[in-house]
Amino acid sequence: MERLSFEIEGMSCGHCVARVEKTLSKLDGVQVLKVDVGSADIRYDPDRTPFRTIAQALDEAGYQAKAPVQEERLA
Repeated sequence: MERLSFEIEGMSCGHCVARVEKTLSKLDGVQVLKVDVGSADIRYDPDRTPFRTIAQALDEAGYQAKAPVQEERLA
């Protein structure tokens, strides 16, 4: 598992936060740690769900994930 923080464009309110949380939580191998307006912090298994899959799911929900801000490999 890796911890990943990244920016998300297109979010403006609490409804957006809830929608992003729901979208991310549906992805296999993704655990949502925190979502704020404009950013997300997750744990994920890049072998099961690469970042491009996460970005695609958010794009389909109407948001744009930016390149990871911080990535940390967890034991």
